[in-house]
Amino acid sequence: MTTARTETVDRTEVLSPLIEARGLCSGYTQVPVVRELDIEVRHGEVVGLLGANGAGKTTTLLTLAGELTPTAGAVKWKGEVCDAPLFRRARTGLGYITEERSVFSGLTTAENIRVGDCDVSAVLEIFPELEPRLGVKAGMLSGGEQQMLSLGRVLARKPALLLADELSQGLAPLVVRRLLRAVRAAADGGMGVLLVEQHVSQALKVCDRAYLMRRGKVELSGTTDELQTRMAEIQAAYLSGPGRSDDSPQG
Repeated sequence: MTTARTETVDRTEVLSPLIEARGLCSGYTQVPVVRELDIEVRHGEVVGLLGANGAGKTTTLLTLAGELTPTAGAVKWKGEVCDAPLFRRARTGLGYITEERSVFSGLTTAENIRVGDCDVSAVLEIFPELEPRLGVKAGMLSGGEQQMLSLGRVLARKPALLLADELSQGLAPLVVRRLLRAVRAAADGGMGVLLVEQHVSQALKVCDRAYLMRRGKVELSGTTDELQTRMAEIQAAYLSGPGRSDDSPQG
């Protein structure tokens, strides 16, 4: 599946992980949240990171992005062990969307795009829905439009890897599908994506693989076809109940 979607990417790059965690442990003020984590993302694939609230998903993204320092294990970025902060990883092709919508509410949509060092036309190519809203202040946009602005601004810069945390939070299903289609299209063009998503069934429609986290560890992983055949088990065992461990302040 992935090979067919990455024809524009050199085969050696496809075979080598863009980012990987090996034996990764991380947390906050010496409180462990993520433990012994092994995950990887390659060019041209969307990888889901699933689990209940508090499972460690956001902590994982923050550590991969360089916002948190691992307490054990290592993060490899483009084949090299990396301890650089987020802004340095961003300069070498990492894009990161947090669960909070990253817009400047007092600036117009067009100004938000330019502040992000993007060409307006490049963002409109991804989300033409934003064209009639270019002169509107971002604070006046709907939640879905704000998230299109946040995502479009990152995708237009064409990072090698996108880390996306809860794109769909608080949004209508129709908007969620639109955002996820844009993510899938970016991966089809060669971008790697690690996607934290609460709408599991929607996420699995665009993902190639997924990891299921519980209490800071990966407990199940596989292709989307494999995981979809076990959805009842996954919902019952991992997603419907509390995922927070006693010592996990957030996840």
